[in-house]
Amino acid sequence: MAEAGREVFDAFPDWVRIAFYIASTAAVAILAAGIWLRARHYLAARKSGRWNHLPRRVLGALRKLTLMRSRIWRNDRYAGAAHDMILWGTGVLFLGTLIITLEEDITKPLLDFSFLHGTTYLAFSFLLDLFGVIFLVGLFMMVGRRALGRTARLRYTTEDQTLGRFILDDRLFLTFLLFAGFTGFLTEGIRIYIDGTSFAQEWSPVGVALASAFGGLGLSASAAFDLHLALWWIHAVGALAFIAYLPFSKAFHIFAGFGSLVFSDELAGKRLEAPVAAEPTGFSRASDFTRVQLMHLDACVRCGRCHDVCPAQASGLPLSPRNFILQLRSYVAGLGRAPPHSVVGNAIEPEMLWACTTCLACMDACPLQIEHLPLIVEMRRYLVAQGQLDGNLQGALTSLSRYGNSFKKPAKARGSWAQAANPPVKDPKKERVEYLWLVGDYASFDPRLQKVTSAVARVFAKAGVDYGLLRDAERNSGNDVRRIGEEGLFQMLKDENVAVLKDCQFHDIVTTDPHTYNVVKNEYPRLNGGRVLHYTELLDELVRSGRLKISRKLSGRVTYHDPCYLGRYNGVYEAPRAILRALGLEVVEMPRTMCNSFCCGAGGGRIWMEESPGQVVRPADMRVKEAASLEGVGTLVVTCPKDYVMFSDAIKTTGVEGTLQIRDLIELVEEAIG
Repeated sequence: MAEAGREVFDAFPDWVRIAFYIASTAAVAILAAGIWLRARHYLAARKSGRWNHLPRRVLGALRKLTLMRSRIWRNDRYAGAAHDMILWGTGVLFLGTLIITLEEDITKPLLDFSFLHGTTYLAFSFLLDLFGVIFLVGLFMMVGRRALGRTARLRYTTEDQTLGRFILDDRLFLTFLLFAGFTGFLTEGIRIYIDGTSFAQEWSPVGVALASAFGGLGLSASAAFDLHLALWWIHAVGALAFIAYLPFSKAFHIFAGFGSLVFSDELAGKRLEAPVAAEPTGFSRASDFTRVQLMHLDACVRCGRCHDVCPAQASGLPLSPRNFILQLRSYVAGLGRAPPHSVVGNAIEPEMLWACTTCLACMDACPLQIEHLPLIVEMRRYLVAQGQLDGNLQGALTSLSRYGNSFKKPAKARGSWAQAANPPVKDPKKERVEYLWLVGDYASFDPRLQKVTSAVARVFAKAGVDYGLLRDAERNSGNDVRRIGEEGLFQMLKDENVAVLKDCQFHDIVTTDPHTYNVVKNEYPRLNGGRVLHYTELLDELVRSGRLKISRKLSGRVTYHDPCYLGRYNGVYEAPRAILRALGLEVVEMPRTMCNSFCCGAGGGRIWMEESPGQVVRPADMRVKEAASLEGVGTLVVTCPKDYVMFSDAIKTTGVEGTLQIRDLIELVEEAIG
């Protein structure tokens, strides 16, 4: 029996080899030209400054691509399995092609050395066959998923004209891959038929099976040769066409997507960067973008996961995070062919930007960690600089600038709720306290929330918590101000708060407001090395340590809403639930919970904005209906002042006031400790 092995060109005339190398050179030249067309924008863009710890970043990106680790598996295991089959099938087949090229074009002609023979070749052949099958199965899963049309986020043919030109690319991409897989197996089958090799000489189950099928056709030797040559060329031309097409197609996400994972920032959106220029440009040229931002745009595969979770899109507002990224990509592709003009108001309409609640759901859902929010905020900065914002929002910003709060209240009114506190609240500017409590605007000024804030003070007192308040020295923390795009006002508020904090004596900061929690934890300087805690984290510690004793167990079923700025932004999920369980309550989760929690619609300054004319339903309305639909649940528990306000209004407008009540977690705690 002849030793197992493979000859690539020996069965064909010399002109085949020459023509193939000419075609390969042309394909590589087109590939290089396409890469250059993309690279010129990258070269013109700003450096990102994310090259630190590059080996660690690359390893981290590779870990995110391993089985079950990718976000593509989250909430859609079918898509995750199909994608990984295609990914790993493509990777192994591409590696196999490189190995064959190495032997055929380098080691054999230059070193007279062949390594693909014997047992090595048999194992090589079997692996390629196996991963070829895996590759095709994954492709069929993806094609079937689209053909059946059961995934709503993929049905975007008539949703927006911006996406129309991408539909052909999607289909062409899948067609190229299917074509390469099928023709590869057919070429292998006819080659094995002509060679007359058995499975013992060719560990290629599919190839041997196809060879047997070709044998059943009764082909003559010349017909078999002609068919082999035709199939070989069809496969080769298809593969070379795909190589040439790669930089112009969805396939480029293979490279851009990996780069997006490598250079992503885990704190992006949670911690915003200051503007580069004193006057925002609205992205009018390539140099206004960073190279990482351009990589994010190129990485998008329009899977629609961000679109699916966006509260603005769900409520009928003119924002789809997917469309936003694709419109920006199209805009960047056209840079240099027209005079510079701002993307805002041309490619991206202001209404789209103001619809965003900055909930971070889009970024959290994206498998390639595309950073939508920093782009949106930078464009909002341009709109603020141009004075293009609605009257209510302008009024709130004016009040924040003048009074340090959005309620148009004098600073002295901020601590009025604490006048009846017993024992009297300490002043950390005069004496040292263990915890400095930053209360926030809504918890300080809104009459509906002042009773909740007073309950926090009573529970702290009962647990012996040593805390103090800034009272009239506290200013709005600026979290939403910054995400509106008013960077100057944010810096002013932050500087005023930091100056006061420097004069205070405290160990840790605690807050009842997740928005304050986020900005102080992620965007303020850490003054004394102490912790920044949400009050649920502190309560959880007090319960577990025994300092806060539950004297009366509660009963019943409740559901809990994860605030965006507490959960998705900062990963605090367990503490509130642990407290509810300690109180004796059964926590029933809503369909959208924890990192998938739905936004109340208040973030990013939306709570101060006028209702948009095109809004079909408010996110808060959708959320309370979701809670009210749970069997046996009559209480929606919240741990954010804005959630309390939004949901309290929503139960009235949705007609579930008699079946669902909104309660802050602290109210239940106070009830249980007696």
